[in-house]
Amino acid sequence: MVPLEVMDEIRSLRKIVEQHLAGFAWGEVARSEPVKTDILRQMLDAGFSPQFARDMLTDLPREMNSIEAMAWVKGAADRSLMTIGNENDIVDRGGVYALVGPTGVGKTTTTAKLAARCVLRHGPSKVALVTTDGYRIGAHEQLRIYGRILGVSVHLVKDATELRQTLIELQHKHMVLIDTMGMSQKDKLVPELTDMLAGCDVQRVLLLNSTSRGDTLDDVVRAYAGETLAGCILTKIDEAASLATALDVIMRHGLRMLYVSNGQRVPEDLHLPNRSYLLHRAFKDVPESSPHKFDGVEPALMMANAGMVATGGRRG
Repeated sequence: MVPLEVMDEIRSLRKIVEQHLAGFAWGEVARSEPVKTDILRQMLDAGFSPQFARDMLTDLPREMNSIEAMAWVKGAADRSLMTIGNENDIVDRGGVYALVGPTGVGKTTTTAKLAARCVLRHGPSKVALVTTDGYRIGAHEQLRIYGRILGVSVHLVKDATELRQTLIELQHKHMVLIDTMGMSQKDKLVPELTDMLAGCDVQRVLLLNSTSRGDTLDDVVRAYAGETLAGCILTKIDEAASLATALDVIMRHGLRMLYVSNGQRVPEDLHLPNRSYLLHRAFKDVPESSPHKFDGVEPALMMANAGMVATGGRRG
């Protein structure tokens, strides 16, 4: 049996060797494929993950210059981003939708925005609001206030039985929106909520906070994924320095973006996704003075730490 301190020493030496090799590989790729190296650096600077950047650059034609290569990558990202347009707006399609996601992502306000959008198109009699959040102080009352302003009914349900009965009573409505309790993606109640909604034939819309870290957003998507996920809404885009991280997660997980939210106003601050604007924000250059800008062989070390060599392949 190898002593623990010896194993730690071996791991430490392995990391040093890997970093040296990554530096060598980076230097070699920088010499043989300078354009690809430059685009990779720009994507990492913007906030894209090493995995997404590597996948995007796998088929990059070698003969392109930097301007052509960046246009090519933006085109590839545009094809990977799934959004809806006016013709398939869920407000016009109708149905029963539950807004789900972690605490503080903006579920109650977004529920009100969607309800207001539907009221403007179809009238207050065609919309109903439901809340399962009987725990948070004031959550039900906040939705009731929105309901009064919009002229739509608001219903509080405590379990699957009450939800099923309420939805039967509301089946004549064009759109029913369910505001769910905010909980951490690590909470053991998340699968119970998902099962409850699926059992009541409810489509779920996942809210993602565009200011969150990529690994946090990955956790959120994994926790809330499933067959009844109709798509996602990206919130707080007015607060995010870059949209690269959030769009990276949405594209890697193959989520369909239904709306973006950029403020607290109801219903003005909810929009159908403008793809060119979102991708422009994602690929926006990072200022030279930014402390988040990579320098020297730092991109190579990041790719090595992510389990990928600088040439874009996986370690064997």
